[in-house]
Amino acid sequence: MQWSGSVVLVSGGASGLGEGVARAAAAGGAAGVLVVDVNGERASVLAKELGDHVIAVPTDVRDTDAVERAVAAAETTFGRLDVTACCAGVGFVHRVMDREGTPMNIDDYRRVIDINLNGTFDIVRRSASLMSRNQPDADSQRGVIVMTASLAAYDGQAGQSAYSASKGGIVGMTLPLARDLAPVGIRVMTIAPGIMDTPIYEFLPRETFEVLSKLPLNPRRMGTAQEFAHLVGAIVENPYLNGEVIRLDAGVRLPPK
Repeated sequence: MQWSGSVVLVSGGASGLGEGVARAAAAGGAAGVLVVDVNGERASVLAKELGDHVIAVPTDVRDTDAVERAVAAAETTFGRLDVTACCAGVGFVHRVMDREGTPMNIDDYRRVIDINLNGTFDIVRRSASLMSRNQPDADSQRGVIVMTASLAAYDGQAGQSAYSASKGGIVGMTLPLARDLAPVGIRVMTIAPGIMDTPIYEFLPRETFEVLSKLPLNPRRMGTAQEFAHLVGAIVENPYLNGEVIRLDAGVRLPPK
């Protein structure tokens, strides 16, 4: 399987890592690309830029009916779905209790889990159902699903309990999903990116941003959406990658805080 000729759905596809994947798929000759994003206006601008074979599908991944419609759009518009990249997510930093002893707002925790973990699972289950109808290729493959975790799944810092839980859940379900979907020829992989130059870090103070950018071993800089998209493409093209989590982080290991 490869970008060329494939129908590709990218959740969170209007910005950051997802935008990188959408651009790579479109440039790689995808037959169709669905830019699925809560920011419908930005998704529409990107789709118009990338060409007639790219459509915008405004979607909040917390809304299961909207997710169902987004995945169905692949079939109604392009006739099938071959590749799904789950890139929708939010960052969040808040300690479980502040210095005065006030606990974290449980609604903040639920929002992070709903978007990052539950939203990913919903996209996966709907995508797999549609992919299962594809004709298998020479390796009996019918589709590829790539999820997005984070180095915080392994090295969560103080204040990242909610975010780490959401990304750790994605790591934890990678192999079981691959085992679930192997009989129908769908591969499932996860990328755990490190410190990437994306809008998810926009809320951080500039000095914190600069410190983080120097933590990777080599190269000593933030990763790019293009590098993430390149790895997604490699996963799509390599049929022997399945059920695994790949760290894309230049060897960084986060300190406790």
